[in-house]
Amino acid sequence: MDAHQPSELLDRTGYELVVEDTFEGPSLMESLWVPYYLPQWSTGEASAARYELVDGTLRLLIEADQAPWCPEHDGWLRVSSLQTGVFAGPVGSPIGQHRFAEGLVVREAQENRSLYAPTYGLFEVRSKALADPANMVALWMIGYQEEPEHSGEILVMEIFGRDVREASATVGMGVRPHQDPALVDAFEQVPVAIDVREFHTYSAEWTPDHVAHYVDDRLVKIVRQSIAYPMQFMLSLYEFADGPEPPSPAGAYPKAFIVDWFRGYRRAAKP
Repeated sequence: MDAHQPSELLDRTGYELVVEDTFEGPSLMESLWVPYYLPQWSTGEASAARYELVDGTLRLLIEADQAPWCPEHDGWLRVSSLQTGVFAGPVGSPIGQHRFAEGLVVREAQENRSLYAPTYGLFEVRSKALADPANMVALWMIGYQEEPEHSGEILVMEIFGRDVREASATVGMGVRPHQDPALVDAFEQVPVAIDVREFHTYSAEWTPDHVAHYVDDRLVKIVRQSIAYPMQFMLSLYEFADGPEPPSPAGAYPKAFIVDWFRGYRRAAKP
């Protein structure tokens, strides 16, 4: 049995802060973030994040002139995303993180970097979602994936604009296996009675036996399985469309996913 059972109210006692980004500086924290989205499957230009740092917040942006990030395999999807590592094989190989489609091969050589890829801990973001039905925001984790089967995913939070109401929303959270045969799908869209267009805190406590999900420090979901390999973080804004034309009128841009801070903790060593 896991000696540390999740509490109804998030208890940070026993954790020590390892990583914190409050986005206060004039530039992105390069020791933490790679400002591209799965660049091995695309190009540097198409996968580059559009963002700005304003008044101590990160604003991930989708802009009117932004191209799809990987049209050959992901259609019109546009993305601005930061990640805390990148791993891929040589150009032309199928080796790389998060193989989301069949037929993927590495298009551009990458410098493999593991800037922050912990195993277990407590991880949080304070952010505002969008109500635009074309958009989705997320903080999620993927295996650093030096081993192909280390492909599991932990969703700290995922919010589609189509699921946002004035005082409620459904928030996606849980575990997805992808190509990891040791995992079963445990993703769920959990109803929460908050206005996600305002700042709220989304947390995941990842232990060897479970993943506990919290919204504003209140327990909302427990996944009774875990992942035992290093995972990196993905902080993402997406825009979807079914056809070749931009999904929103030009005046709707830029779209912005506003993040106040990101934090990562580890269990403190016992004295």
